[in-house]
Amino acid sequence: MKITKIEKKKRLYLLELDETERLYITEDTIVRFMLTKGMTVSEQELNDIRQFAQFSYGKNLALYFISFKQRTEKEVRDYLYKHEIEASIIPQVLDNLKDDNWINDQQFIISTVEQNLSSGDKGAFVIKQKLMQKGISSATIDGVLADYDFTEVAERVAQKLLRKYDGKLAFKALKDKLSQSLTNKGFSYSEAKLAIDSLDLEKNEATEEELIYQELDKQYRKYSRKYEGYDLRQRLTQALARKGYDFDSIRSALRDYL
Repeated sequence: MKITKIEKKKRLYLLELDETERLYITEDTIVRFMLTKGMTVSEQELNDIRQFAQFSYGKNLALYFISFKQRTEKEVRDYLYKHEIEASIIPQVLDNLKDDNWINDQQFIISTVEQNLSSGDKGAFVIKQKLMQKGISSATIDGVLADYDFTEVAERVAQKLLRKYDGKLAFKALKDKLSQSLTNKGFSYSEAKLAIDSLDLEKNEATEEELIYQELDKQYRKYSRKYEGYDLRQRLTQALARKGYDFDSIRSALRDYL
């Protein structure tokens, strides 16, 4: 078969053989096989050209995808499938990119963790879940996370949460809220406890009293429409207890209020 046309088409080249068969190839393919108009190629050579053109195109697509930000192997694989690169070619593209360190899942984990340690607010558990969603194996993630300490991140987040909730919740409710928020962000129970202990929290009786009466006003408006007497007192007691107030404080407030 003779090459009858090589024509530039945006990012690819149109290769025409015997004026009937056409395929799109990359510039790398032209260079690798030293293709020129009028050149004769065999069926085997044409098959080799097709295979390399698909590999080269897949690699170029992957490099374009990676150029925006660091990607995991799974993200690149999914991208190539989406762009209809042959399934048999994709592993070759991925292996080539890994050999040249364009794809490195372990480095991806390290970058993610270090960014979080610097300015993020997530614990190891949440980070692991997000990385697993990107296709990185649990064992690979655990191997990297074992080298990092999230104590300072937990303390930083605890301080931020304290600024948000201090003076708005009962002392017990505040500690529970801090603990729950920290564990929801992926910190272990022990990390959350250490972070909360580092805040050196102290119960402010004046603030506590002000808060319980504010809450009592709110709950009274809610329950006094339906209940009275003993039933009302029980409803108010239960509502205040759920908000973190101890029963001595509740009894005292109700005695003055009702």
